[in-house]
Amino acid sequence: MSGVILFEDPEYPRLLKEVPNAPKELYYKGKWDSVLFDKCLAVVGSRRMSRYGSFATTKLVTELAQAGVTIVSGFMYGVDATAHVACVQAGGKTIAVMPCGIESVHPQCQLELYNSILNAGGLALSETSGYMDPKPWTFPKRNRIVAGLCSAVLVVEAGENSGSLITANFAKKFGRKVFAVPGNIDMEMSVGTLQLIKEGAKPVVCAFDIIEELDWADRYAGVSKPVVELDKSSDTGIESQIVELLKVDPLNLNDLINLLSCFSITQISSALSVLLLRGQVFERGGTFYVS
Repeated sequence: MSGVILFEDPEYPRLLKEVPNAPKELYYKGKWDSVLFDKCLAVVGSRRMSRYGSFATTKLVTELAQAGVTIVSGFMYGVDATAHVACVQAGGKTIAVMPCGIESVHPQCQLELYNSILNAGGLALSETSGYMDPKPWTFPKRNRIVAGLCSAVLVVEAGENSGSLITANFAKKFGRKVFAVPGNIDMEMSVGTLQLIKEGAKPVVCAFDIIEELDWADRYAGVSKPVVELDKSSDTGIESQIVELLKVDPLNLNDLINLLSCFSITQISSALSVLLLRGQVFERGGTFYVS
């Protein structure tokens, strides 16, 4: 299905309508459902996503999607695509805001993901009709829509001049909340997120941080604050085993999966995410080290 929603239509997203110079038309692919826009969170980040960024994006988006939050992103490779994939795999709904005409898919190599989003009940949106190719100026215009649709923006990873910071700045301008995932201080992809936190963005380590801050907890009562907090006293068995292994030798993810075969890949990835966020381990070039 496809169509167009005009600014004056009652179905036009309420939050986007509040944005200065909001699009006069929203072209879409998929089945339009106004409920999708009730609780929207933008998830954005670097195209040059690290393994840590992949872990954090997948973990947070999975929790949020399972709580019924609609995930909005810009469909580029890296954090955007990972957020869309995690949302679909968790059974959630996601909205891809395109930098091109609605009849085009960019990047074309993600056509399978594009179809998965629509088949899962999500949407592709653009303010442009037809087959127009993306231009340098269409990306920041796209970013304003991503921010405008949402109650808040979550930045997972961002370099110093990342386009994700443009989205975060739009969110601030629109009076929306900004969240950021803390990263290691020596990682290039943490420069932007750490700067956002210094400027007042709320650091996030679990979905509950976002749901609580946005006062969505009453609607999503199934999401509770995790038992694991960011202190070393709450360590779990798998985390301790990972730390002990890394004390002997730095290892990559595949090494850890082979050595910890009694645990699932999801369990190992989640444990690594917690250890990275605590600062007990760090990642460089795909290899994990004890801090």
